[in-house]
Amino acid sequence: MALTQKEADIQLMLAAQVHLGTKNCDFQMERYVWKRRSDGIYVINLSKTWDKLMMAARVLVAIENPQDIVVQSARPYGQRSVLKFAQYTGAKAIAGRHTPGTFTNQVQDKFEEPRLLLLTDPRTDHQPIRESSYVNIPTIAFCDTDSPLKHVDIAIPANNKGKHSIGVLYFLLARMVLQMRGTVSLKNPWDVMVDLFFYREPEETKDPDEEGVVAEYQTDGYNAVNPTVVGAPVESWDQAPPADPQWDPTAAAQGGQWAPTEGGWDAVQPAMGGGIPAAPMDHANFGNVDSFAGQY
Repeated sequence: MALTQKEADIQLMLAAQVHLGTKNCDFQMERYVWKRRSDGIYVINLSKTWDKLMMAARVLVAIENPQDIVVQSARPYGQRSVLKFAQYTGAKAIAGRHTPGTFTNQVQDKFEEPRLLLLTDPRTDHQPIRESSYVNIPTIAFCDTDSPLKHVDIAIPANNKGKHSIGVLYFLLARMVLQMRGTVSLKNPWDVMVDLFFYREPEETKDPDEEGVVAEYQTDGYNAVNPTVVGAPVESWDQAPPADPQWDPTAAAQGGQWAPTEGGWDAVQPAMGGGIPAAPMDHANFGNVDSFAGQY
């Protein structure tokens, strides 16, 4: 028997541990808690989570211009999800630290005036929530069992601390928004995988081809073969290096670079200037000149 969309979504949320809360529970979040485990972890009712996702999608679709929606996450696990959500829905993403005054200071360059605000964690994103309360911006947030609900208009109960949980929540919300807009339907399903919304470690983003090239050129000690050096490797320091086949001493001597003189270095060299000997230097003229060293 085929599962309905709600049942399939709840199975996906169970696999991503969206239902696991914390050991603390805010009094306003008690209505979304199903039970408490023996280890003290509160379990969230995923049926209410799915209903709140549907409500949030309806509110997002009601905004005519998607650029009037700001999706924000200061938590690192939610930054990739925020960017992907903004890419597929047309919203505006702010990933990373929130600059104070983004919603209230009209002088700064990054000033935004959204009609709706979507956040990942009310505790981490407390600054945009505070500013949204000053300018009357409706706020939707993913709230854990210990999250404060002050100035939050629509709270979606879910685990907002796991990277898989945050990715699944933004994936489901983006798909619901596209379904309500008519972009995605049963005949035209959404071909985007949920893995694109997951946070990736910096080591995972490296290209495996680049790692293979680096490993190929790594040397194992001084005696390893370097592919950039021409010739055979030197086995030890006492062994003479192999002769370069491009070097020819005879050809170098004939080329005028250097040549041994007959009789050694003590032999008289021919004078410059066509063989005319230079006049001898008269040392008598230097007798009256005191050197600098002679004065001291």
